[in-house]
Amino acid sequence: MSDPSTTLQGRGVVYFGNDWNAENRTSSHHVATRLANHMPVLYVDSPGMRAPNTSGRDLKRAWRKLVAALRPPVPIRAGFWHCTVPQLPFRRVPGVEAFNRLFSRWAVRRALRKVGITRYLSWFVVPHPGFLAHRLGEDFCVYYCIDDYAAHPGVDADLIGLRDETLSREADQLFVAPPSLLPIKQALNPTAKYAPHGVDLDLFLTARMPDTPVAEGARDLKGPVIGYIGSIHEWIDIELIAWLAQQRPQWSFLLVGHPAVDVSSLRALPNVRLAGPQPYPTLPQWAKAFDAAIIPYRMNRQVANANPLKLREYLATGKPVVSTYNPEIAKFAQWVRIAEDHAGFLAALELALADDSREAADARVAAVAAQTWDRRVEDVLATVTHALDHRQHTSMMTPAP
Repeated sequence: MSDPSTTLQGRGVVYFGNDWNAENRTSSHHVATRLANHMPVLYVDSPGMRAPNTSGRDLKRAWRKLVAALRPPVPIRAGFWHCTVPQLPFRRVPGVEAFNRLFSRWAVRRALRKVGITRYLSWFVVPHPGFLAHRLGEDFCVYYCIDDYAAHPGVDADLIGLRDETLSREADQLFVAPPSLLPIKQALNPTAKYAPHGVDLDLFLTARMPDTPVAEGARDLKGPVIGYIGSIHEWIDIELIAWLAQQRPQWSFLLVGHPAVDVSSLRALPNVRLAGPQPYPTLPQWAKAFDAAIIPYRMNRQVANANPLKLREYLATGKPVVSTYNPEIAKFAQWVRIAEDHAGFLAALELALADDSREAADARVAAVAAQTWDRRVEDVLATVTHALDHRQHTSMMTPAP
């Protein structure tokens, strides 16, 4: 297989991802950051996946985003820029779809000119700007599907599902993070390849280091401490967490992340601490306070098709992990206790606290040690390089008409 640096030399990437400034670092951020180690990257925020609720508020928000799109790209570091190219969310209003297509294409090409990227790949990790695939003058189109987007709460499910399917078909190379989605994607595109999430191993290993301090907001907690890191959305079983806290009032429950739903039932419990969102580099300091980490998902379509980042991050800290079931988590059943119901979750936590050791922690770290984001991106780029080489070879072998 060719050296990616040779085949990709002279090319950049226009990368369509989640909000770059979001407090929650997602695979969208991790992949783009590592891509920028290999080639120039223009990271394009693409707001507009959510279906609008209140037209007046959403219209003002959309207008602010459109104004932001007229500003030049912002440097993140050398060879890596960020810009915003929003879409109006009122897609059922006549003319909005046509405006989104024309404005987005103009704004992206303008941003590429501003940063001096003239030859490039398009790279999508969200589906709603997928109408731009093969319409930007790119050499190659990648779709890295990291979620079942149509299952997200609050989105225009029909439209996002259609965009996801269309982009899956049209991509020159399709990668799929959730294992449950792989057969569906392979039926749409024969290039579909499983590409699970990675982990920032070096960062989360610091939770095991003696000189790493426990986060100040967790130092006074009485142990054992049951911890969670991540946004608190509709797919998090708040009732389960509250029940666990009520059953074990002598335990402390530490939740680190933005609460996007009503968490008043948790705030009312004296042994639950909601730390709110914290800077990504500080997460190991919070994890160091944990005696066990939890993934308390509700089982729904989104969770069934999820590939949770926090699973590998927890394991990299060496902490015991208790989780509800999903197909990707089940692959780690040797190192993660998986519970089916409330009572089973509590029992699994008690076992995790009672039956831990340095050897068990080492085994959990070893389970993800080879799954770093650097390794993931190198593998993905090798696949893209091979596909590009094959296309160029085929083009050279095809006689002119």
